[in-house]
Amino acid sequence: MQERLQAEERFMRLALELAELGRGFTSPNPLVGAVITRGDRIVGVGYHRRYGEKHAEVRAIEDAGGATRGATMYVTLEPHPFHGHQPPCTEAVISAGIRRVVIGALDPNPRVRGRGVKRLKEAGLDVVVGVLEEEVREQNEVFFTFHEKGRPFVVLKLAQTLDGRIGDRLGNSKWITSEEARRRVHLLRSYYDAVLIGAGTLRKDDPLLTVRHVYTERQPLRVVLTRSGRLPPVRRVYNTDAPTLVLHVNPLNVTLPENVKRVRFSGDLEEALGILRDMSITSVMVEGGGEVFTRFLKAGLFDRVYAFVAPKLLGEGVPPFLGGLEVDSALRLKVKGVEILGEDVLITLKPP
Repeated sequence: MQERLQAEERFMRLALELAELGRGFTSPNPLVGAVITRGDRIVGVGYHRRYGEKHAEVRAIEDAGGATRGATMYVTLEPHPFHGHQPPCTEAVISAGIRRVVIGALDPNPRVRGRGVKRLKEAGLDVVVGVLEEEVREQNEVFFTFHEKGRPFVVLKLAQTLDGRIGDRLGNSKWITSEEARRRVHLLRSYYDAVLIGAGTLRKDDPLLTVRHVYTERQPLRVVLTRSGRLPPVRRVYNTDAPTLVLHVNPLNVTLPENVKRVRFSGDLEEALGILRDMSITSVMVEGGGEVFTRFLKAGLFDRVYAFVAPKLLGEGVPPFLGGLEVDSALRLKVKGVEILGEDVLITLKPP
């Protein structure tokens, strides 16, 4: 029994490694990897490479050739049983003659959850669920958040000095962090469906908010929040390098290009996330400024914080958050990881 469990975990870890190769390319689908074995011998592997293409199970079956009958498949997420962009993976697994399926976690999508397992069992396959489930959920935290919480996965990203300033006393913020840290920001942007800023950051910094310096096959949706509706007539986010959405409370004071989508809303952040959810945006990275950060933090609407800290001291300057809390009521976060990036430090945190 112990040997079987060790083998299941070993092959599932390989499936997780394969799934990771699709990061940044599969949204709104999850990351999925699959391994097919006969005994201790691997006969086929596959992963979901990009949205709209063949799923991991099918790629592993094709890779295995004619060696699937009586074999075992290890797949990180439950195979789907319905016709979407691709045919049902459950039917591909059944037709291939696979005898046993080991699944990392059930798919949280209501169209799938438990139904894929049910279909496989009805066809007489031996099915095991829950091998390395925690690791699978963490790898697909965006997908699970989207379906279980009904909103996009929210990341807060800030770059600050050692004394906690995101800009100097004149509001200048270019460049607080090193080039290596900025390259990492572009890599992170490529992972998420949308990048969000407030109108203050738009007016002050005129950011482009596109993915550069790293390979990507798509650009994130650029989202601007504004209560007043007062926007500059010319800004780089209005260009056609990437899609742009302006969420505004009051009427806009400018006529924006036709390629910029405009949606009026109440100003409530949950409503804003609901609008993005309905656009199939599964994740959003909030990049500024202080007012927007503060609102997301106080509302508890965040799942991850990326804090890039430069070993610099400004003394006076712009704080990353507005308002203050007492020591005993401070918002506590859990450190998930610490990494040195050139001259800077990247601290990854999440809610406790």
